[in-house]
Amino acid sequence: MLNPSSSGWGKPGCDSSILLDKVGTDQSEKEARPNLSLGGFDVIDDIKRQVEAKCPGLVSCADILALAARDAVSFPMGMFPLRVVSGNLPSPFSDFATLQQIFAKKGLHVGDLVALSGAHTIGVSHCGAFSRGLFNFTGKGDMDPSLNPTYAESLKQLCPNPATTVEMDPLSSTSFDSNYFNILTQNKGLFQSDAALLTDKNSARVVRKLQKNKAFFSECAKSMRKMGSIEVLTGNAGEIRKNCRVKN
Repeated sequence: MLNPSSSGWGKPGCDSSILLDKVGTDQSEKEARPNLSLGGFDVIDDIKRQVEAKCPGLVSCADILALAARDAVSFPMGMFPLRVVSGNLPSPFSDFATLQQIFAKKGLHVGDLVALSGAHTIGVSHCGAFSRGLFNFTGKGDMDPSLNPTYAESLKQLCPNPATTVEMDPLSSTSFDSNYFNILTQNKGLFQSDAALLTDKNSARVVRKLQKNKAFFSECAKSMRKMGSIEVLTGNAGEIRKNCRVKN
């Protein structure tokens, strides 16, 4: 797959734009609020250097990223899920209708939405991305009533500072497994967009189905293949970057 210079939620598999550093006034996905907890960019840089030394100009940054992500979920200390930005990335405050609309625009259905949300089984989030639901849900100093009260109180203790990070999947944030769907059914979804998956009957049915590892792994793999095939550019439409951080 090639690496077009444009970026967007629809092409995470073909442009690896999450790896680009900010240049001038151009927006950088790395600096977008939802992506501030990402890590491992230096690992991708090292892999790219070694690949370029052996096979210059043949292996794209997107291919490296896809293979690294595939291998990472096989290890206990998996990489953080990679996301993209601006207009195409659902807000952590999104309701179900918004989530469904954004995914549908890319040809992805409710099953894909739920399966791909399972990426929240790995990694952490800054408190600022969800603390509104803890301290000021409707602007009246209240808490999101859909949250498990015990879980919400524990988060309040952890989040006096919006820059603090917490696990997205309590007690399982370093393992790629189906525990994310278990905590959803316990009303322990960290983001409003997580809890939103239970507000639609079709989505909630998929959540229950994916509580089993085998089902989650199978459906996630299918959805990842679909997402990696969205708006792929080939031939001269893109470029294979020599350095994953900058355009050639």
